[in-house]
Amino acid sequence: MRRLIVALALLAFTAAPAFAQNVSKEPPGGAYKKVSTLVKLPDFLPGIGTLYVDPKTLPAGPFLAYDHKGRLVSTIYMIPLKDFDSQKGFPDLKAPGGRVDHVSLYFNAGHPGVEVPHYHIVLWHVTAAQEKLVAK
Repeated sequence: MRRLIVALALLAFTAAPAFAQNVSKEPPGGAYKKVSTLVKLPDFLPGIGTLYVDPKTLPAGPFLAYDHKGRLVSTIYMIPLKDFDSQKGFPDLKAPGGRVDHVSLYFNAGHPGVEVPHYHIVLWHVTAAQEKLVAK
């Protein structure tokens, strides 16, 4: 499983922008919907931001995360643990926001929208110091 996680992180650093539309400002448009309108979650999640997702891509995403000023800060994938356990590949994780500064990986036991245990793979489009834009 560690190799898969490392491979995902490396892929994230090299991923090209996935969409022609401009997603740098909230709302991203297209098929993206605000997650808080789809499931019972607050509009802004501390540490993550305001999330948008194309419902057809659930549960994995990509989820686009915006700060309080409506600027894209990260792209998040929520990969169910069962997909890691079955060694499922994810050969084409996109970074719709463009350049990825760094990647974070967090376990989550489940929440509305993605109730099963999963990992958040966060492709940060801002520096580690700028992550505080979504801290509160």
